[in-house]
Amino acid sequence: MLRTLTLAATAAALTTGAAMAANPTVGGAPMLVERNIVENAVNSPIHTTLVAAVKQAGLVDTLASEGPFTVFAPTDAAFAMVTPESLNALMQPGAKKQLTEILTCHVVGAKAMSTAIAGMIADDGGMHPVPTLGGCTLQAKMTGGKITLTDENGRMATVTVADVEQSNGVIHVIDRVLLPKQ
Repeated sequence: MLRTLTLAATAAALTTGAAMAANPTVGGAPMLVERNIVENAVNSPIHTTLVAAVKQAGLVDTLASEGPFTVFAPTDAAFAMVTPESLNALMQPGAKKQLTEILTCHVVGAKAMSTAIAGMIADDGGMHPVPTLGGCTLQAKMTGGKITLTDENGRMATVTVADVEQSNGVIHVIDRVLLPKQ
């Protein structure tokens, strides 16, 4: 609990100065700091599958709420690595629980900017556990100067666009869908 509070406090302190900087674009689309995670994701041309999945899972209201949240947001190209059969099965009403679990394994209940994450990785000797709202624990580390996340199955995603600030948190764009332990 103390570590989680420290994460939130560190992230808040580090983001105060970052709020003045321009927010990165995602897929060429501007991401506005005054919009929430859902509002900005809907405007991202490279997150259409993620937005459809969030709607199907019934997570729109949650991710539009006050937060704060850190979302590791897989791109459409990341979802394209999932077989079409598997993705179609997950988008069925009967798979809502499984889809929700997968999506919430990409969400942390704190606002963590990349500098805070990198600091925790360094403080922990090169790898930092990241507990998610979906009950997964991702392992964060630095690889080639970028943050990478490894899920409980050994799949690794790289943060390709970091620190996309939102009114209720931050998005880090990733290049792979992460999954709960199978």
